[in-house]
Amino acid sequence: MTIAHAPLRPHWRSRLRLRLRNGRLAMLLGASLLGVWLLLALFAPWLAPYDPIYQNTELRMLAPHLAHPFGTDNFGRDILSRVIWAARIDLQICVLGVVFPFIIGTFVGALSGYIGGRFDNLCMRVIDIVLAFPFLVLMLAIIAILGPGLSSFYIAMALVGWVSYARLIRSQILVLKESDFALAAKSLGFGHLRILFRHLLPNAMFGSIVFSMSDAVLVLLSGASVSYLGLGVQPPLAEWGTMVAEGQAFLTSAWWICTFPGLAIVTLAMGFSLLADGVAETLGERQ
Repeated sequence: MTIAHAPLRPHWRSRLRLRLRNGRLAMLLGASLLGVWLLLALFAPWLAPYDPIYQNTELRMLAPHLAHPFGTDNFGRDILSRVIWAARIDLQICVLGVVFPFIIGTFVGALSGYIGGRFDNLCMRVIDIVLAFPFLVLMLAIIAILGPGLSSFYIAMALVGWVSYARLIRSQILVLKESDFALAAKSLGFGHLRILFRHLLPNAMFGSIVFSMSDAVLVLLSGASVSYLGLGVQPPLAEWGTMVAEGQAFLTSAWWICTFPGLAIVTLAMGFSLLADGVAETLGERQ
């Protein structure tokens, strides 16, 4: 007589180690992709084989070959050199496009959650108004008012992107300010600023830090979209969205003009996304 045994469920420690390994793998892949682009951006003057803005009409729209591995565009410019140099601008867009909303949203959300009352209601109504409009439409409207350029893009991102960080921080502060350590700090006579910025805010930053990594993907795509529409980085500077726009008209005859900058956008966005997922899973399990 045989007795059927139910399959044993894996021990919780084994499941935890498996998920941590998966998180570490995602972090490793994401960090590797970001590291490659960071190195290319830092050493662009030495790695780019040609001047990214030099035009040579005799070399127009050459297919990829040994001298020009990514081919040339309709102005005879080397696409590989332009992709490498554009990494500097696009990484700058990702960093500054996240930092400005992060700072504003963290400050407003922390004050809103801690002070509460009418100030909290006012902040939430402003957030609701901003969220009532589509993100990209509102950002394009602000850029159209300010004029094309990177400075206008950063201002638009700061005015539109801070609301997500504010909501995240506010929700965390609302919970933490009623915790035992916050009440103990109040009973010891600590000032409100010390309690908020030294005790509450550091414990509320985890979610916002992880969100900022995934938000970099949105910033990258927004920057490329704005440049694609002619409202961001202006020619002859190399930027991936601008390069895609320039190669769109030649997609059937010279596919390489917009394919390689498009792949650059995909790989950088994938790097940020994998890093965010890996950090969230690894640190989330440890907590």
